[in-house]
Amino acid sequence: MAKGPGLYTDIGKKARDLLYKDYHSDKKFTISTYSPTGVAITSSGTKKGELFLGDVNTQLKNKNITTDIKVDTSSNLFTTITVNEPAPGVKAILSFKVPEQTSGKVELQYLHEYAGISSSVGLKANPIVNFSSVIGTNALSVGADLSFDTKLGELTKSNAAVNFVKDDLIGSLTLNEKGDLLSASYYHALNPLSNTAVGVDISHRFSTKENTFTLGTQHALDPLTTVKGRVTNSGKASALIQHEWRPKSLITISSEVDTKAIEKSAKIGLSLALKP
Repeated sequence: MAKGPGLYTDIGKKARDLLYKDYHSDKKFTISTYSPTGVAITSSGTKKGELFLGDVNTQLKNKNITTDIKVDTSSNLFTTITVNEPAPGVKAILSFKVPEQTSGKVELQYLHEYAGISSSVGLKANPIVNFSSVIGTNALSVGADLSFDTKLGELTKSNAAVNFVKDDLIGSLTLNEKGDLLSASYYHALNPLSNTAVGVDISHRFSTKENTFTLGTQHALDPLTTVKGRVTNSGKASALIQHEWRPKSLITISSEVDTKAIEKSAKIGLSLALKP
């Protein structure tokens, strides 16, 4: 763990990555290239059923400034400019989308040994203002995540969370959607040498009295190959295998089966990422 409590988005991230990251039912191909001047170009394509989506992302770095420019198949242009350490512990991010003139947003992040703060505001009249903060240490922290709509003059989001870390165990409790959704996540690294870990995510919605859970695990068969599996309370079981067939280049095959409708075909996903 990094020193300090981190940002609000870091709470529960270990469990989320174990349970949800790299699982998909699409076909995706990504290739990255780097020029001698340090420009990185990443092209990706995703086939969702009969629909094909693609984009090209160009990243330029100049000292502490990183510029990302992405163009997708719908002719949308996404630009993100990140300034690292304009002051100690501070990161500034400017993002906007063309042709949407009201999509601009400025975000400031500040990391301290005992606090993590993030604030953003839209670059338009009557913007939505977001603010999140975490106070504590890398062992125990509490946080809040708020959004205020200046046009409506009311809070549109108010979340709270508690995060606990002890050795290889991480537990978090979050209260979202203005107190309607209570979620708890748990991550436990059983064997760091083989990257063996288990995770669980449990939620209860007070308005409908609905309970959901996802249970998963991961294990490294060897230094280059990792397998993961998960099950949900709805009866869906998923598994994936990821292999680094050359440095930084990954092939991932994932599948999902509905155990309550076993007669249906399993969903298969394939992802190939190539990096020099």
